[in-house]
Amino acid sequence: MLSKIVRTISNQLILFVLIFGLYVIMHGHVTPGGGFQGGAIIASGVVMLIVAFGSTEIKKSLRESHLSIVESSGALIFIGLAFAGMGTIFFYNFMVGTPFFGGIPPAGPNPGDVWTGGVIPLMNFAVGLKVIAGLSAIVLAMALFSSGEEMEE
Repeated sequence: MLSKIVRTISNQLILFVLIFGLYVIMHGHVTPGGGFQGGAIIASGVVMLIVAFGSTEIKKSLRESHLSIVESSGALIFIGLAFAGMGTIFFYNFMVGTPFFGGIPPAGPNPGDVWTGGVIPLMNFAVGLKVIAGLSAIVLAMALFSSGEEMEE
């Protein structure tokens, strides 16, 4: 465990890391980014907390079973959205043109409206959940195994 200054700064910084990661996930269809990049940003926040507080302290709040549920939920949401458009084709963007995430952008340059992606922002969110849980579990397992502890009790 590091100094009180590092722990305090980490506590203050984690909220900004989470918000920025969610921003990158939800704007991935309009700007460079998406589910993987935003998930990696949020997982880097978990790494920051592990460095500041130690793996044994973070293990108390991040359980392997919870991470597994979040990762599986992301996969199920992604597959569910992929199959939801099966009336036409697999991965059909069935929400385009609807009031929810579906406004059709005008041709040519546009301001990059978040509500024009159809089902893609929801798929980015599902990928983000999977990446957040997967990378966090990997990093936590590596930290715990390097300190000689086990992931589950």
